[in-house]
Amino acid sequence: MKVAISSLSSRDDSLIAKIKKILDDEDIDSEIIKRSDKMTTSNVDMVITAGGDRAILDYSHYVKEFSVPVLGIYESDSTGFLGQIDVSDLKKSIGRIKKGDYEIDNVCRLSVNVDGKEIEPVLNDISLFPRESATLMEYILKINGNDLWHDNSDGVIISTPIGSTAYCMSAGGPMVLQKSPVFVIVPVNSMDNTRRPLIVPNTDRLEIEDILCRYLCEVILDGGKRVAVRKNIVCEKHEFPAKFVKLIKDSPMDIIAKKVKLAEDLLDMPPSAKLILKTLEYEGELSQKDLSKRTMLPERTIRLSLSHLIQRGYVRKKTSLRDARQKTYELNLKL
Repeated sequence: MKVAISSLSSRDDSLIAKIKKILDDEDIDSEIIKRSDKMTTSNVDMVITAGGDRAILDYSHYVKEFSVPVLGIYESDSTGFLGQIDVSDLKKSIGRIKKGDYEIDNVCRLSVNVDGKEIEPVLNDISLFPRESATLMEYILKINGNDLWHDNSDGVIISTPIGSTAYCMSAGGPMVLQKSPVFVIVPVNSMDNTRRPLIVPNTDRLEIEDILCRYLCEVILDGGKRVAVRKNIVCEKHEFPAKFVKLIKDSPMDIIAKKVKLAEDLLDMPPSAKLILKTLEYEGELSQKDLSKRTMLPERTIRLSLSHLIQRGYVRKKTSLRDARQKTYELNLKL
């Protein structure tokens, strides 16, 4: 058996080293593949991503054809929702991995085309917003070439089922079971009360056209990469689904129950704290400076929100491995 360890971020180097040592100790042939490589995985049986949800999302973006199943391995109590096992449990799972004693989940992805150019596949969602916040955006939504609505709103989200319990849910969208063959469209703060969340078959072609705004608009891929949009966006079901190794047999209802509990816990949380929590979920471990850049919140607000999140047990503070004088922050959600 041969395993590739995906290394797309240097901040996961220590975790990668731990995974590599465990695999070597268990006589499993492994190699580390980096973004600078062509990430050829045709000669391996499995890919391991090191880190939380962000590592899995990054790998899903970078690889067009998902020919090899992926196992997400994280470190500490912070799992997110896509990672399968803690690195401390990897050794005792090796026997099952060697025997192929696991299931493979095929997860639908979105193919995204912006202004006539195909961009990275998306696992959770895309969101379209003006670059400047608190600004209305006008657009037309088309399904299979037919106009569905003309809207004025803060933005719009298109989500896969696995992404329906992420940003989509925060914006008022429905929770959808992972295996459902659908996409979800959620207008954000529409001026028209009839513009409600919409569920459509994932065989449909979704288009957002005639985008008008005082500022440049951007499509945000899985809460991370931003791409400027000038004319239109086209979304369809990607021809290659993501393939995830499933060692823990959570039912779809278990996953939704976890999300519901988290949503209930966050009801009384300040908006700034929710934004920081969502940023850490998508981006992984960050410093205060990194959080300020990504959220555009004032530094004082960042400090107060982090203090609130740490006291409530949602976030933990760590010493940076690169600079012992600097502190970093990561999710501490026990789900």
